[in-house]
Amino acid sequence: MPVVLKRSWAADLDSAALYRLLKLRVDVFVVEQECAYPELDGRDLLPGTRHLWIDEDGEIVATLRLLEEPDGFRIGRVCVAADARKRGYTTRLMQAALAETGSATVRLDAQSHLADMYAKFGFAVDGPEYDDDGIMHVPMRRG
Repeated sequence: MPVVLKRSWAADLDSAALYRLLKLRVDVFVVEQECAYPELDGRDLLPGTRHLWIDEDGEIVATLRLLEEPDGFRIGRVCVAADARKRGYTTRLMQAALAETGSATVRLDAQSHLADMYAKFGFAVDGPEYDDDGIMHVPMRRG
């Protein structure tokens, strides 16, 4: 079963891949985590947006979104399909995203229970914990 890390600038992302990325994110965040929130936030197709994902035998099973911001980068929408967890896919995606950011500042908003996992990539809590649609989060920063 081939497993491939893929990457695309927003402008180069074909509609079928975008659909599959969005479907995975909705499956995880909206359905599994029972969190109704505006998934389509207008940032997926911005010129500086990059999408990274893991394709496992033709299926997108993990993804993250890397945004360029005025003061660095932002990682978000990190998710793995329920049946593909515990295979190191988040690590592969995070390593690839951080390779693209170099020494620039990178921010993310982590679900609080995942803060220790992101700390392994050099992120530190950078503000108070807050409730985002019923799920506790902490802002984190690297660099």
